[in-house]
Amino acid sequence: MSHAIDRGRVATLGETMALVRSRDIGSLRHASDLALGIGGAESNVAIALSRLGVAASWLGRVGDDSLGERVLREIRAEGVEVCGIVDAGAPTGLMLKERPRATSTRVLYYRAGSAGSRLSPADLPGGWIEGVDLLHLTGITALLSESARECLSSAIDRARAAGVVVTFDINYRSSLADAATARPWLRDLAERADIVFGGPEEFELLYPGTDAAAACDRLLQQGPSEVVLKRGADGATTFLPTGAAPSPGFAVDVVDTVGAGDAFVAGYLSGVLDGSDAESRLRRANICGAMLCMTPGDWESSPTLREVDRFSIAEGDPVLR
Repeated sequence: MSHAIDRGRVATLGETMALVRSRDIGSLRHASDLALGIGGAESNVAIALSRLGVAASWLGRVGDDSLGERVLREIRAEGVEVCGIVDAGAPTGLMLKERPRATSTRVLYYRAGSAGSRLSPADLPGGWIEGVDLLHLTGITALLSESARECLSSAIDRARAAGVVVTFDINYRSSLADAATARPWLRDLAERADIVFGGPEEFELLYPGTDAAAACDRLLQQGPSEVVLKRGADGATTFLPTGAAPSPGFAVDVVDTVGAGDAFVAGYLSGVLDGSDAESRLRRANICGAMLCMTPGDWESSPTLREVDRFSIAEGDPVLR
């Protein structure tokens, strides 16, 4: 395990669930060999940051059950500071992953009424946000419940008042809300952030009738200082007031893409805290995302900085698509 160093602290909050995945290719209806783990966008980012040497803190609610204990233990074991609220009135959420084919993954969520969905502003301890350099949030939490949205809004207000950088990954989940319902909530949060991440469809969701690049430019005019467009294997582009900075992706043998976006975000944020330029941040982010795709699991193969360097040397030139 990589121990975090004092290079800038990051706080993040959201729901982490127990994760059950089939080890073999095929439907869960026939699976007999299953693996138990955990997964959640925000904790994935926190763990990936810790691997990269950045001190990270995660806050979330879990049920008073064995799965909740598993969530808190796993995150803590990765060197992340855990602020876990144990909720005796709701269960820990559950996600199932199956691989119908070798090149595809299907994720099923059982999170309605979960402990994680009951996040509220009252769960944010005094000084928890004010004591960090960067607060990272995602649109997943915004769609869990009204109280969770209020929690994000309160967190942003506190970060702004304290001069803490706010980063936001749109991370739209259609299973939580339809596009028309989610749009105003996600757009409001994105426009209040300093750095925003998203894929082409997510930026187009914010501003209907525009393509991804135009949507990123439009968002940049609403307040954020950086807008990062993620395109998976096709690389990524950072939109800045001074112009767009593209970076090519990497060709790898893909096993599971779930969690790759979170590893990408962690790689980028570690570069922000390092003071790296946009090109260097994107290259590290693309490497982290690519490496995460090469094994099963949402976060288990998030790399250390040494592994990022080794990958960069071994893989040679990135492949533009």
